[in-house]
Amino acid sequence: MRVLPADPGLLIVYCDGAARGNPGPAGIGVVITREDGTLVDRIAEGIGVATNYVAEYSAAIAGLARAAELGASEILLRSDSRLLVEQLSGRFRVKNPTLQRLHKEARALLGRFRRTRIEHVPREFNKDADRAANEGVDAWLAGEGADYSPPEPAPRLWE
Repeated sequence: MRVLPADPGLLIVYCDGAARGNPGPAGIGVVITREDGTLVDRIAEGIGVATNYVAEYSAAIAGLARAAELGASEILLRSDSRLLVEQLSGRFRVKNPTLQRLHKEARALLGRFRRTRIEHVPREFNKDADRAANEGVDAWLAGEGADYSPPEPAPRLWE
């Protein structure tokens, strides 16, 4: 029999993605806190070469999955990505096929909680998640992505 963790109450999930180049080396950052600001968990991971939007979605998915593992029944997802917030809230359509897949995964995770809220926050209120995302990029570049070199720019055809 599997024992579920006790419900920690409302968890606030701050998430951010970083890509150096678009696409380029990318990372995700997640900071999960209680309402009083107490740190519950932190994620800083490299995800390889990706676009900024893929990194933003990947961070939200990782944060939501971790909040579910922690037994949360209520979450507040905060991001400085207006596109992510508007798409997850259903106010913007998702046109890109890759983002459609990630959107579906994030929406499924949101459905695991009794109550969810999604908020856009200014970048200055998301600094810890941003720092974690950049640590993820640095870790990927120092390890698995050590041999990464950006692609050559496309030739200019009409000059």
